[in-house]
This record gives sequence, structure tokens and C-alpha cells, in this order.
Amino acid sequence: MSDSKPLKERILDAALQLFERYGYHGVTVNQIVAECSASKGGFYHNFSSKDELLYEIHDYFISYVLEKAKRAFEECATPTEKLVAVIQSFVKVFHMYKAHITVFYQESMYLRPEYKEAIATKRDEFRTIMRAVIVEGVQSGEFREELNIDITVMSILGTVNWTYKWYQPNGASTIEEIAELYIDLILHSILTNDAKVNKQYAHFFRKIPCI
Repeated sequence: MSDSKPLKERILDAALQLFERYGYHGVTVNQIVAECSASKGGFYHNFSSKDELLYEIHDYFISYVLEKAKRAFEECATPTEKLVAVIQSFVKVFHMYKAHITVFYQESMYLRPEYKEAIATKRDEFRTIMRAVIVEGVQSGEFREELNIDITVMSILGTVNWTYKWYQPNGASTIEEIAELYIDLILHSILTNDAKVNKQYAHFFRKIPCI
């Protein structure tokens, strides 16, 4: 493993590889530090425990998604553009942090309550932003008024979240193409008829059939 990265990143990379291979309880701190040519002192300087390390693995990708969602909500002009930006960054995370997400979903049951609470707080914050986007879309007339807001939010989150189960970096579709497909499906489901024919949004819909 390269020594060019900061020690904390080297420890995280080593832990990801080992957790994927052997599971959380199948890996010791000694194995992690040996994998990245570090010392136990170096490990405990950066992490108080293996639990904190597992928490950091999750925090990497949830923090990225949350920051992108906040920026989209603040900077994009319309609810549709906000929703598209949130979905794009949400889908992208399954490529950028594939190992982090796989390990987290496999091993999250082992987290201590305080770490689970911190994770739940950020997830709730992301869900709140998504809900605010949908509410704004309905109120502006871009999204269908008959939508159940909470079920719509959970449907979008559930659909995109499941990507971690099947996405392969070397698969037939790139992560960008997958994001485009999700956006096409979701917008066709929630936009009003007037919004669907808005030329401003035409480029969000797929033009070539997916075979």
C-alpha cells in the first residue's frame, strides 16, 4: 500500500479491504496496521477504536451526499433542477465510495449506539432536504399535487439506495448513465404535464432507448 497518503486514509483503505474480505469481527487492529504498514500508536492517534473507524467509513459517503444536497437546495433555481442535482450526487456516491457503502451495510449492526445516533442525524437531515424539494415542487406547480410527500421521498431514497446491491463499476452502464435513467423515471413520475413539456427540462429525459 502506498505511503503517499496521510496515515488516516491509509488506515481507512486497509480497513475497507480487510472488512470486505473477512468481515468486521474477523479483523483485528493488528491486522489493519500491518496491512498499511502503520503502528498501533498511529492507529489510536487517529481512531479511538474499531467502532469509530467503522463510523468514519460511513461518514465519508453520507457527508458527501449531504453537502451536495445542501448546495443543490441553495444554488439551483427550480425544484426540478434541485431534485436532479440531488439525485445525480446521490447516485454518484455508489461509484465513488462503493467499498465504504458495501462495508457499512454489511457491518453497521456492530456500531455503538452513539455512532448509530450520529449516522441517523445526518440521514434525517438528508431526508429533510429531499422532502423540502418535493414540497417546493408541489407548491410551485412543477410536481403533481396529488403526490403523497413522504411516500414519494421514501420511494426515491429506496430506489436509489438499492443501487449498492447491484452496481458494478465495470458493468454495462456507467454511473452517469444510471443516474440519467433514475432521473428520467422519477421525473416522469412526479412532474406535472406542463413541467414535462417545459423546454428547460428537456435535456433531463433520455433520448435513446435503453436496450
